[in-house]
Amino acid sequence: MTDNQIPAELVMTGIAKVYGTNRAIDDISATVPAGQVTVIVGPSGAGKTTLLRIICGLDAPTSGQVHFDGAPIDGVPDGLAMVFQDYSRSLFPWLRVEANVGFPLRRIDKKLRRSRVMEALEAVGLAGKEHLYPWEMSGGMQQRVAIARALACHPRLLVMDEPYASVDAQTRAELEDLLLTIQATMKITVLVVTHDIDESVYLADNIIVLSKAPSRVSEEIPVRLARPRDQITTKEDAEFIRLRAHVLRLLRNIPEAPTGAGSLAAKVTA
Repeated sequence: MTDNQIPAELVMTGIAKVYGTNRAIDDISATVPAGQVTVIVGPSGAGKTTLLRIICGLDAPTSGQVHFDGAPIDGVPDGLAMVFQDYSRSLFPWLRVEANVGFPLRRIDKKLRRSRVMEALEAVGLAGKEHLYPWEMSGGMQQRVAIARALACHPRLLVMDEPYASVDAQTRAELEDLLLTIQATMKITVLVVTHDIDESVYLADNIIVLSKAPSRVSEEIPVRLARPRDQITTKEDAEFIRLRAHVLRLLRNIPEAPTGAGSLAAKVTA
């Protein structure tokens, strides 16, 4: 990892966004630690995409500020790469895989560009597929191309907006594991936005749970599940099950289950 690939921290302070009389985001303050996977999860309409656009410098907050590696964001910062939900719209169907992955690098030396493209394709398991067009590939393979394009930029922060929402469950599991392998290998900072509770717990070192709009941070949850993670053993872990239930309760605004004498277990025992 070179100096410009050292993972960066992202800090949100008092972020609010108002459209006319509609307050989409109320007051969000949270930190995305360097070199970890942070997942933002929230109900539909909670302003997740709006927040992501602010984080990426594509939109300005009405109030508050985002700092990327200590500097305020004003426009898309260097060192940030994004993977979108809809791979069919983010890839150019008339370009082969190599050209798609290398598109953001078109202004650098051709030899260096090809080297970084091949490196990125190897990282996502698509070595030897650089000659294909996107329409010749499955949905999962196309999303791997989108991820490779982001990785070829050598990002310090990888941002992913509902990256697996358009693929089937089996492919989703494979891509989740791919992301964890890439992050463990490259040590980059990763921020994922999702509505999927299982995915948030499985991927994250930290989960930021948003409330309904106008959104606030309901809770920041550290995830201490062992790594490397596994789709079967991790999801059978009692801590995974506990965290999943806790996130679901936060999203649905349901109080924690009572313990002690009032619990179901206590009543059954009695």
